Amino acid sequence: MNALMWEKDILIVKLAKGQELKFRAFARKGIGKEHAKWNPTCGVAFEYDPDNAFRHTLYPIKEEWPKSEYSELREDQYEAPFDPSGKPRKFFMTTESSGALKPENIVLTGLSVLKNKLSNLQTQLSHEIQADVLTI
Repeated sequence: MNALMWEKDILIVKLAKGQELKFRAFARKGIGKEHAKWNPTCGVAFEYDPDNAFRHTLYPIKEEWPKSEYSELREDQYEAPFDPSGKPRKFFMTTESSGALKPENIVLTGLSVLKNKLSNLQTQLSHEIQADVLTI
């Protein structure tokens, strides 16, 4: 467990002097696949072509679309010149947290899970290739 996760106490109720509270609580650990209430992320945005140079998005009326915060165009420009052979070189990602975890922790944990899944996939493929070689 990360020490930063337990930095602050969670206030359940405020009591006046002389008041007391009696309750029974049950804690259940869950994951976001089961229910959204366990998902620490409330919004994620991803962008790789803020000026639409690759034309992956077609704007009906270019002037009405808001510019990206990562745009490098002048105020009077609405779209970059078309680049048919262009490839994304920068990727912009924004993660909003519900407050349960810091956005940095969400992204780093997600990358760690992805790395483990890819490693497991690579191992399984290697085993399958070896099994196929033995059967031939």
